Amino acid sequence: MNRMVDVTTTDPITLEVVRNKVDGIANEMQSTLLRSSFSTVVKEGLDASASLFTPNGETLAQAIAIPIHLATLIPIVETIARTFSLDAMKPGDLYIMNDPYLGGTHLPDIAIVMPVFFDERPIAFSAAMTHHQDVGGMSPGSVPPNATEIYQEGIRIPPLKLREGNEFNHTLVEMLKLNVRVPQVFMGDIGAQISACTVGARRVAELAGRYGYGQTLRIFNELLDRSEQLTRKALEAIPDGTYSYVDYLDNDGVNLDESVRIEVAVTVSGSELHCDFEGTDPQTRGPFNAVKSGSQAAAYYAVRAVTDSSIPTNGGCFRPVSLHLPEGTLVNPVEPAPVNSRTATLKRIAGSIVGALKGALPDQIPADSAGELLVLSLGGKNLSGKPYVVGEFNAGGSGGGPRKDGVDVIETDGSNCMNMPVEALELEAPARVHRMSLRTDSGGVGEFRGGLGCVREIEFLTDNIALTHRGERHRHAARGSQGGGDGAKAFSKIVRRDGTEEVVNSKLFTMVHSGERLIVETAGGGGYGDPNGRDRQSVQDDLRNRKVSEQSAMNDYGLSS
Repeated sequence: MNRMVDVTTTDPITLEVVRNKVDGIANEMQSTLLRSSFSTVVKEGLDASASLFTPNGETLAQAIAIPIHLATLIPIVETIARTFSLDAMKPGDLYIMNDPYLGGTHLPDIAIVMPVFFDERPIAFSAAMTHHQDVGGMSPGSVPPNATEIYQEGIRIPPLKLREGNEFNHTLVEMLKLNVRVPQVFMGDIGAQISACTVGARRVAELAGRYGYGQTLRIFNELLDRSEQLTRKALEAIPDGTYSYVDYLDNDGVNLDESVRIEVAVTVSGSELHCDFEGTDPQTRGPFNAVKSGSQAAAYYAVRAVTDSSIPTNGGCFRPVSLHLPEGTLVNPVEPAPVNSRTATLKRIAGSIVGALKGALPDQIPADSAGELLVLSLGGKNLSGKPYVVGEFNAGGSGGGPRKDGVDVIETDGSNCMNMPVEALELEAPARVHRMSLRTDSGGVGEFRGGLGCVREIEFLTDNIALTHRGERHRHAARGSQGGGDGAKAFSKIVRRDGTEEVVNSKLFTMVHSGERLIVETAGGGGYGDPNGRDRQSVQDDLRNRKVSEQSAMNDYGLSS
């Protein structure tokens, strides 16, 4: 039994001990979530997140997970607390939600929220969000790139009570199972989320048992205030001014020949930062719209990316940040606009905010990253005749920076997923991967080279496989900085059984059949600095490792044969 510690004031050591404790709790929740999940997209892709919140809905601690998940949980917890009232909640209660227009982000991202009690009083919220492999809709995987309204994207879940005390809402459970293609996997992932929340609730209650209810809440508030102060200090180091940036999505999945503009003006004024998205294109017909909560999450990520990484990440970090998101635009659409592919937009929002701040911090901020998470979804029946849905990710390269090369094939810009292992895809889907390699010459040239994309070749082993391809950077390359070159654009094609080749215009939903192949080449990051200044040994190493070709080594870097 823990001994109650009588603490009337919070000394710095205690404050730091509790900070590390709540961070550890969040990461233990994350570990539980990943180890307990059923779907490949979580087990291997790591597309799930866990976090703790104060009773008033501010982020207390978050796992090392998906930044845009973690920030989007903020309005979800607020919505649930407002809908059900904190005073009416009881131990054991569970809440579920995914509706983007009520605080969620897109339908596959389902949140489970558990109120945490100590001494019969609410002291925190424990929350977990998972990208579910399938939530219904018009295509397996629930990310149809050609959706034109949210009703085509899957089941919408408003704030609902999933469990009251120890009694599940069986009507709700059965309804959910009937609206997804792989109910066993779906419920397995829900169970993993509940396990993660349970771990978080147990550990927070143990912490409160040591310090007492009142002192624990005071420490929580002090931790948030401390992060706010440190964030404001970091923002004060950025020169005041307004800095602008424009970037583009290739298209909206429906109008394939029209790029989509994202424009942001970032104003730094003392210890505050404001992002104004006036000039961004109107909401799109296709599913690349980002609801307000998602746009907010992307901005929060960007601020953390340009401030001191040692600052504890919690709700205090976000207090100095404000946004103007014009209604009816790509970054704040009006219902029932489709939103399933919003990840691509959020990555571009985050990248644009960071890109704008190059004007203030040119010697600190790297070149543009590929900002591409190629999402592939396969669905149909496997060789045993059983239905399956499998999603997989393929990343591009990050941008070169002022002191180092970009990283090859890595997730950036607000998401933190993993490339899908070859073995995982082959285990879950009737497919064979013939090639997975780095893409030579894809990183932008520079004193510090951009990170490389990858090449992946997949052969399909059965007929009638529903394939969703959602890519970016096929039309607009990641830009170099300070004299560095742009990264290579992405490229994908399908080789049909008769030998014909179909080039994919970044977004596609189609049927593929046995013997046909999909070949994808993801984008590279931009280069940083004059390529003539690149260290000769680094060029030779790149040539030996096939990261650059002999032609590029000679023409771009002046390496003699």
